[in-house]
Amino acid sequence: MSLRERQRALVRAEIQRVAFALFARDGFDAVTTDQIAAEAGISPSTYFRHVRSKEDLLLDPVREGGAGIVALLDERPVDEPADVALSQAILVRTGAVAAAEVEQWRAAFRTAPHLLDRVALITPEHRTRLVELVAERMSVDPGTDSNPGLLVHLMLAAAEFGYLQWLRETSTRGASLPVCVEGALVAVLDQRWRTNP
Repeated sequence: MSLRERQRALVRAEIQRVAFALFARDGFDAVTTDQIAAEAGISPSTYFRHVRSKEDLLLDPVREGGAGIVALLDERPVDEPADVALSQAILVRTGAVAAAEVEQWRAAFRTAPHLLDRVALITPEHRTRLVELVAERMSVDPGTDSNPGLLVHLMLAAAEFGYLQWLRETSTRGASLPVCVEGALVAVLDQRWRTNP
């Protein structure tokens, strides 16, 4: 990452941190982009160079995880079964963010329940790459065998379910994000993914 890219990432992270705190305190709809920019110490034009919309501030943390899941799956041991490798890649990525940051994101997200239906763990491009990597592990052609695509879709749907379950949890004694995601992923793990047809 170049110096310029690192600087952009730092500005974006500060905008996001400030926005989450404001959303949690005042509510998503009550916070304006001008307030976020002012609190972050930047101009509105700088804000819009880094952020497309307030909604993206809440949704992008989930979307950005896709590239991480792909990279983590690619790094898993080659002899690891496809379902286990994909599950572990998702879990490692889910647990990569500090608990305090995750809780701040959840508090902010709770003020925008209308965005819950837009939580998507991964972009179509990353999903396609995951299918390719899973097919390699299964030693099958994803063009003629639907198992790699089915496994990826089921695992991602389970992970998204875990995220939504955690986001909707109102009890302070509820399970952590990694626990919710792991519980959902376990339902997909099965010997059937480890046997070539």
